This record gives sequence, structure tokens and C-alpha cells, in this order.
Amino acid sequence: MLERISVNPNICHGIVCIKGTLVPVHIILDLLAAGETVENILKAYPQITKEDVHECLLYAAHLANEEIIHIKLEAE
Repeated sequence: MLERISVNPNICHGIVCIKGTLVPVHIILDLLAAGETVENILKAYPQITKEDVHECLLYAAHLANEEIIHIKLEAE
């Protein structure tokens, strides 16, 4: 179960984000794919943790396997 990833239709238009932040998961994945280091990502986004970055990768791995991922809808 992904505990650091959330979706809320009232936050970032329902885009999947790192829980408790306005940082979309796809931004972190794009940075990693472009060769950015985890350390530099954490400097650029001090509100997230190394564990958040790893959970973004786990999320992407599930999607690559075409697995259905149940993310608990965050309450307002």
C-alpha cells in the first residue's frame, strides 16, 4: 500500500501528489528520468523526504506493471 502518495480532487486538480504537499508525483519522476539526483531533488523540494521519492518510484513501477493501484482519497 502506498502511504506517501495521495489524490484529492481539491488539490492540484486531482493530480497524484506526495501526501501533505502540493508536489505532483510526475514532477519527481520527470526529474529522476532526466538524470537529477535524489539529493538535488530534496534540495529543490525540502518539504519531501527520500522515502517520498522512493514511493514515487514504487508508484511508477506499479503503473508500468499495469497494476491497479488503490489510493485512499484524501479528505478535505
